[in-house]
Amino acid sequence: MMEIFIDSRWTCIYPTYINNKKTIAEGRRISTSKGVENPTFAEIRDVLSATGFNVIVENKAYPRDKSKELVRGRVRVQFRKDDGTLVNPSYPSRDSLLHFAAEMIPKLKSRTNPVSAPQQAAPGGKKKGKKK
Repeated sequence: MMEIFIDSRWTCIYPTYINNKKTIAEGRRISTSKGVENPTFAEIRDVLSATGFNVIVENKAYPRDKSKELVRGRVRVQFRKDDGTLVNPSYPSRDSLLHFAAEMIPKLKSRTNPVSAPQQAAPGGKKKGKKK
């Protein structure tokens, strides 16, 4: 297994950064109109790794998040190579990376075709209640 050295060339992305249900004081970094409703670290990981970034998921909670037990996960993205050049020149800043992730997450299959819970069978012809 290859050991990866994480330093300042790796950027942290918490799901809170692109969550349109959060306020700026709670940690949102992009506008609510461009944000995503309750994104997960797995969705961010899937979008960024499909773009060609090296991605690592860590079991960390966002420091400002009040519900630390419910939302966990931090995504580390290799933003720059060892020589300092961008990994993907299409995304020159962290903000451009956040906007890209927020744009692509709604297009994921898990968002467009959500797996619904199995529907319960319709009740039979018998009714419970008083007998006449």
